[in-house]
Amino acid sequence: MVNQTMENKVAIVTGSASGIGRAAALRLARSGAKLGLVDLKEENAANVQKEIENEGGQAIVLDTDVSNPQEVEASIKEVVDKWGRLDFVFANAGINGRVAPIEDLTAEDWDQTLTTNLKSTFLTVKYSIPHMKDKGGSIAITSSINGNRTFSSFGMSAYSSSKAGQMAFGKMAALELAEYHIRVNIICPGAIQTNIGENTHPDEKNLKKVKIPVEHPEGSQPLEHGPGSPEQVADLIYFLASEQSSHITGTELFIDGAESLL
Repeated sequence: MVNQTMENKVAIVTGSASGIGRAAALRLARSGAKLGLVDLKEENAANVQKEIENEGGQAIVLDTDVSNPQEVEASIKEVVDKWGRLDFVFANAGINGRVAPIEDLTAEDWDQTLTTNLKSTFLTVKYSIPHMKDKGGSIAITSSINGNRTFSSFGMSAYSSSKAGQMAFGKMAALELAEYHIRVNIICPGAIQTNIGENTHPDEKNLKKVKIPVEHPEGSQPLEHGPGSPEQVADLIYFLASEQSSHITGTELFIDGAESLL
């Protein structure tokens, strides 16, 4: 374990089986937190659990469809029943969905992306609140630079709309929950080396009719000339979970190596 600054604290991470979620779960566990690993990919989440336990930490896996209210409520309750409290929630689960021009998107494509990304954030926060009101805590939401600072990802209107919605929801929640000392912040990653591409379905043929050539410097991220790592995002999540960020709420934090400033 790296340190014990979150000893006896309990955290939930959705989308914890891979990428940013996995890195955040490991970072929090190494700081002493007990982890509820929420993901549909139960086998992969079990591997994260083993990593945590091999390093002396504690974690449980919760096979959960984050768009299903009953499953989300039950999973959060299971974590609280096991460890008696809930201090930090990372609403991270999401997909890119179908990438296509607006006229080629189906209503089903739109609903799938908005449900998986935005509705799941609402449900995760909603069912966490009753368990955090007495002692306070922190919530972080994974949004994106897309839909908040950049609008050049052609074909991603559904994704960008869901990410803009998460930003608005996070700010509303921050104000509403301030009296309970529950902080809510929104992270906006740029390109990060993850496997979210598995949930991306580009319509290459139709995208050609809406794409406008955009030239970027080498690597498109001026700071490092390449995608960031999940571990870099995990350090930000740890900061938001800890008391080091005790006076920060309702804030968007861009973590993109200046990508969105081009």
